[in-house]
Amino acid sequence: MKIVIPEYKTLNIDTIFLDFNGTIAVDGIIPESVKERLRILAEDFRIYVLTADTHGNAKEQCEDLPVILHTFPTGNARDYKKEILKSMGSKHSAAIGNGRNDELMLKEAALGIAVMDREGMSASLYRTADLCVRSMQDALDLLIYPGRIVAGLRG
Repeated sequence: MKIVIPEYKTLNIDTIFLDFNGTIAVDGIIPESVKERLRILAEDFRIYVLTADTHGNAKEQCEDLPVILHTFPTGNARDYKKEILKSMGSKHSAAIGNGRNDELMLKEAALGIAVMDREGMSASLYRTADLCVRSMQDALDLLIYPGRIVAGLRG
């Protein structure tokens, strides 16, 4: 997807990287409204879910979704997320997260979106993100309706 943002930059996004807990899941459960949006987005994007799997159910929650799940040990999540982004081509990616361990991922991505939903958002992530939204559905909707990205970032 090509998004021209006047007086800012042009984005060419083909991949979305998502944190799991607090970003697309609440207490380890992905709401149906988020699943619907992921299915829509999968028609145009590769979607990766990156998680330490705190609740131990990420595989079960993602099994009927068109996403690629990457789990990793809880230690050093910040660096893991950043490195997976770099290895997959961060210049053409959007990253969405809510936690302190998402900072490097959002900074590395061409477009970083911070989510403040029921599990909160790290205050430091606010300064790292290109855009901040109030819900996981709003974050995904930015990529379904890219004019919203332009409205939020244009000069």
